[in-house]
Amino acid sequence: MAQQLDPDRPGPILELGPGTGTVTRQILARGIAPERLTVVEHDPDFAKLIEERFPGIRVIQGDAFDLNRTLNGAGGEEFSGIISGIPLLNHPLEKRRALIEGCFRRLKPYAPFIQFSYGFYKPVPPPPGVAATLAAFVWLNVPPTHVWVYRQKTENGKQGSERRKSF
Repeated sequence: MAQQLDPDRPGPILELGPGTGTVTRQILARGIAPERLTVVEHDPDFAKLIEERFPGIRVIQGDAFDLNRTLNGAGGEEFSGIISGIPLLNHPLEKRRALIEGCFRRLKPYAPFIQFSYGFYKPVPPPPGVAATLAAFVWLNVPPTHVWVYRQKTENGKQGSERRKSF
């Protein structure tokens, strides 16, 4: 998932649902400076654990499905990438749609929204003007994981730049 981020693209990165920090660790290893990373974790114990494990990152204990309130109405902040570790298929489709649409309101143009899924299909149909591609299939994970990258389409209708990796 972290390989889908471009560490040379300036701006903050948002991680939703970091859990114990497995992906967080990979984001930092990818070259994203801790001060660029904001994580939103619903579970207070996991939020505390992330703060302890990764000094320097901004940890917010809150609801990723209500980003405006969780980020304290910081409507002007645009992210260079959003990675979601939220198991979206556990939530109703309308809630999933609202999440991804809210994320795209906070992404810089052509910046990626990266989502894992254990399902065989996209966990959320892309909103209008957005394309979704399968960026990786992780066989070593149990169950195997699909990594989906959603990105705003360019004027010619193609998805903005992407990184495709297989594992």
